[in-house]
Amino acid sequence: MMAYCLYTALAGLALLPFLLYLRNPYFFQDLCYAVTAIKIGIQVNGFRRRKPFYSILDRFLDMVAKQPQKTFLLFEDSSYTYSQADKESNRVARALSQHAQLKEGDTVALLLGNEPQFVWLWLALAKLGCTASLLNFNIRSKSLLHCFSCCDAKVLVVGADMLGAAEEVLPSLKKLGSRVLILREHCDVEGIESLSDKIQQASDEPLPPQLRATVTIKSPALYIYTSGTTGLPKAAVINYERIWMASFLQSIAGVRSDDVLYLYLPLYHSSGFLMGLCGAIEKGITIALRRKFSASQFWNDCRKYNVTVIQYIGEIMRYLCNTPKSDRDRDHKVRLAMGNGIRSDTWADFLERFGDIRICECYGATEGNIGFVNHIGKIGAIGKEHFLHKMASPYALIRYDTEKEEPVRDSKGFCIEVPKGETGLLVGKIGDKMPFTGYANNKQQTEKKKLYDVFVKGDKYFNSGDLLRIDHEGFVYFQDRIGDTFRWKGENVATTEVADHLLMIDCIEEANVYGVKVPGHEGRIGMAAVKLKENMDFDSGAIYQHVKNYLPSYARPRFIRIQDTLVVTGTFKQMKMTLAEEGFNPSVSKDRLFYLEDNNGYIPMTEEIFNSITEGRLRL
Repeated sequence: MMAYCLYTALAGLALLPFLLYLRNPYFFQDLCYAVTAIKIGIQVNGFRRRKPFYSILDRFLDMVAKQPQKTFLLFEDSSYTYSQADKESNRVARALSQHAQLKEGDTVALLLGNEPQFVWLWLALAKLGCTASLLNFNIRSKSLLHCFSCCDAKVLVVGADMLGAAEEVLPSLKKLGSRVLILREHCDVEGIESLSDKIQQASDEPLPPQLRATVTIKSPALYIYTSGTTGLPKAAVINYERIWMASFLQSIAGVRSDDVLYLYLPLYHSSGFLMGLCGAIEKGITIALRRKFSASQFWNDCRKYNVTVIQYIGEIMRYLCNTPKSDRDRDHKVRLAMGNGIRSDTWADFLERFGDIRICECYGATEGNIGFVNHIGKIGAIGKEHFLHKMASPYALIRYDTEKEEPVRDSKGFCIEVPKGETGLLVGKIGDKMPFTGYANNKQQTEKKKLYDVFVKGDKYFNSGDLLRIDHEGFVYFQDRIGDTFRWKGENVATTEVADHLLMIDCIEEANVYGVKVPGHEGRIGMAAVKLKENMDFDSGAIYQHVKNYLPSYARPRFIRIQDTLVVTGTFKQMKMTLAEEGFNPSVSKDRLFYLEDNNGYIPMTEEIFNSITEGRLRL
């Protein structure tokens, strides 16, 4: 009898995995995700309690001690080991300390592209206990000055090729009493000091940890800029805890210690810096760094550097799929791609063409307190729910009124959670383990991202500004972005900032900027509805010259619509949704439409141009 019971029990145990699979076909993948998440949670809790504080810099220094001769950075034809990177950053730290008189707690703004010096500068600032402000190297004039000032930076360090941008804001920086350093051995411009010569003369000896003695897990480590409705970028405060959480994404995605990561996304972005650079340091892997993305050189680089892991934004994957097919399309070692924003059709095309590459799609905002990971790899989903994730990071999708631009509340004044399968606004509960640090010196914009009394009196949630949908299997899908920001070419564009620039043009009296969808493209491209000043004509040349001089290419309105009157709501907010839905089709709009033709300015929009764009014959 006992033997019979034993056999029955063993048979039941043998059948258990099968029964669990029938109940949940993703059980084993969910289990692996849970194990990894628990390990990460234990590590982060350990970091919170550890004395003295253990930062991502300390992890880098541990890797230097553990694997000094392992390649840390590959760049063009140069190679740097972990030990060399450590010494290079020591030189930079000493040069900054001696010549810029930097001390713990100071903020330094960095304006340079993807190059090893960017990495050395950041490591150097961390060694001095300073905060790095990562400026978008595309911004100029007013925006550049705003980004420098809003985080109370004392020093601006610019790349060798950024002299023109620095000169443009130099008079204003002089008034602020700020210093400007350039990565050149000599500089003849009064008020801009050379830095490279000082670095070469400095010692590469280690710096004492006492220089950063008061840094904690809650200390600001970085400022990363995100566009918003203010019309100018906002500096999201990234503390050391946030860096740790973002860096562990590589572990969830399945990155191994012997991998080589291809990093071409801008280091001023959270994707490139946090998920890419910091994640690579956490794993102790090698980075192949490139100045900027090139579709034609992408796979050649992967072969040259033996790349095994790539990062992406959705548009990048489409560009790769649009390159001419080659017999070498599958001649590479890439096994994993991680990123966000890939369309379902591009996802399928990419796998079919370039081989069995695991794609780990993620979702999250630079300043947000909630994110998702599609650890299953289901095409089209940005993530998957998991009960452990929801326990640790409470969130909800709530009903949202797109006309009134506010959450729908019930008779008691509380928000309404949408059922599975319906679209809702993602909100994440703000608490000790899910903080929202907000924006530097911008209390008003920080408060605008908070929702109060969401489900009970006194609770507080982060408003993601994104509309998502969760299906009955728990897969999460991105639906749309609300508010005055749209995304194009992987960059967030603040409509108010673009409108402010248009209003500086003589012939324009009012401007309403919004994003419109384009078939076959991720995100939305810029379009503006404008009202001309009385007795003035549309000055194509002046408008083109202005947007070319003051806006990066991804923020320039590609289409302009001339209206007699701009439609507003009862509370005098500009109406964007109807305009966005009508798009740039000349047969739909009765208004005059203009199209920004590359190097030729704004020309009248025609059916032929419209058809060329929608059929994919004309690239945007």
